[in-house]
Amino acid sequence: MSNPTSSHGEPVEEPVVADDDIVVRAQEGLADAEAARVEDAVVVEEPVAVEETAVAAEPDPWDSPEAATLAYEPAAEAETTVYEPVVTPSEPVVEAPVVAPAPILPGPSPIFVQAPEAPRPRGNRAAAGAIGLLAAVSFAVLYLGAALGFGALQGVVTAENVGSAALTALGTWGLWVPTVVFFIAFWLLGAIINRGRWGVWVVTGLLVGVAAYGGHILGQLFEAPFWELTASEGQTLVEGQLLAPLAIAAFVFGRELTIWFGAWAAARGKRVTELNIEAQREYERTLEAGPQLVRA
Repeated sequence: MSNPTSSHGEPVEEPVVADDDIVVRAQEGLADAEAARVEDAVVVEEPVAVEETAVAAEPDPWDSPEAATLAYEPAAEAETTVYEPVVTPSEPVVEAPVVAPAPILPGPSPIFVQAPEAPRPRGNRAAAGAIGLLAAVSFAVLYLGAALGFGALQGVVTAENVGSAALTALGTWGLWVPTVVFFIAFWLLGAIINRGRWGVWVVTGLLVGVAAYGGHILGQLFEAPFWELTASEGQTLVEGQLLAPLAIAAFVFGRELTIWFGAWAAARGKRVTELNIEAQREYERTLEAGPQLVRA
């Protein structure tokens, strides 16, 4: 392209339009349009009072469809932006009141009342066993005295050797076997009678006498001793002791001691029976009264 020349033949400089000014002006126009759009989008918190005048308002040029189309064309072309709601100081945040749960009032605590236990009836068996021990000691003393007396009648025991004879008898089977048998029979009878009356002891005392009589014969077999005897020798020994004076004495002692010591056991059994009756009555009165609350 050739440069234009003047009439005198000199080149003529054409005016150059700066492109930067055009860009700056376009950007300023876009910024003004965006500012106008933002101002229109701001929500007015407080209503503005408009004074009513008799003069009719002039028509708003922005009410025409053409103006609305021109005003919203940049907004339609611009990217859609989602704005989060911002709480301004003019909108105070009211926190919901925290309602405290209603306190749970403690109800009346249950009162547990233990039912009274029925009284256990007391027995007399242990007491009968203790009384039987004293009766057995008495039996041993009487039995030993009878053995020394019969020995004195036979001339075996004299005044000079009575002490040694008594000590020798204390270590023999013939004394302790019938004594142990008497105690076992007395205690078993007391366990059966328990709190029975004295008449029962009197009648059943014969059984204890028979047991003492058999204990005498058994003691003589241990004294022999029976494991060294033949069958015929053992039979001869038993037949010789069936009507022996000491065997009869053992029967009598067992019978009488059972009667008299049985009276002691029967008296205590009667007392225990009365205590059981009184305890049962007290238990029945407690049940009839029902549970009672005692306040301190």
